[in-house]
Amino acid sequence: MSNARIRLAVPEDAEQIAAIYARAVTESATSFEIVPPDAAEMTNRMSAIVERYPWLVADDRGTVMGYAYGSTHRARYAYQWSAEVSAYVHRDHHRKGIGRGLYESLFSILALQGYRTAVAGLTLPNEASEEFHKSLGFSVIGVFHKIGYKNNAWHDTLWLERPLAPYDTDIPQPMTMAHARRDPAFDAALERGEQLL
Repeated sequence: MSNARIRLAVPEDAEQIAAIYARAVTESATSFEIVPPDAAEMTNRMSAIVERYPWLVADDRGTVMGYAYGSTHRARYAYQWSAEVSAYVHRDHHRKGIGRGLYESLFSILALQGYRTAVAGLTLPNEASEEFHKSLGFSVIGVFHKIGYKNNAWHDTLWLERPLAPYDTDIPQPMTMAHARRDPAFDAALERGEQLL
């Protein structure tokens, strides 16, 4: 896909992002939400995290093929060097390297910011997503059994972790996105996953 690129999401992407996510809400237990957020709510969610975490889209001439973002894992001080990550790809673009490309760019930016660990959770069973995450360097932490009830069934969630950078000590707090964007290495980190598209 020679015209595809990975870039930071903007509010104008919210409608397409909401449409991609809606399928995970309405057609499966992938998301534990029941009502798909609309574009306005997705804009609110984006604005709530983009000061501290990247929100990326894979864009092909204005069409959002998928998106990925980092967010807070836990709120307490000592957790601030960890980020929870998520990625969703439009069903027309599955198995084209979109998710892998988005994650590679996301991990590079998070590492540049100073985050040390990425964690991801997924609803079971989902062998494809589990293997996908493992292929990107994630290892299994464990399973929350019957943690969510949706579509008249109880669901387990699998949690995985991946190191982003060395676990050295005496480290600064992670950079804000504004600070990271001024770093000379930012553009290369953002573009890292594009070669996989």
